[in-house]
Amino acid sequence: MCLAIPGKIVSIEGENPLEKKGKVSFGGVLKEVSLAYTPDARIGNYVVVHVGFALNVIDEEEAQKTLTILNQVL
Repeated sequence: MCLAIPGKIVSIEGENPLEKKGKVSFGGVLKEVSLAYTPDARIGNYVVVHVGFALNVIDEEEAQKTLTILNQVL
């Protein structure tokens, strides 16, 4: 089973959309992820991340709902 986890973008590097990367916070743990699939993502946005790639931007409410469910399961 594969999971995509929501995280909050805290910084962005790069201008080329295919090489753009962001530091994303997952409950305080920072990971560098590719933003190639989410070129409109901005600092402060929540993104759903799977294997190092941000797949889409979601709103904070949806991110919190997902994190609550994951905490209950894990």
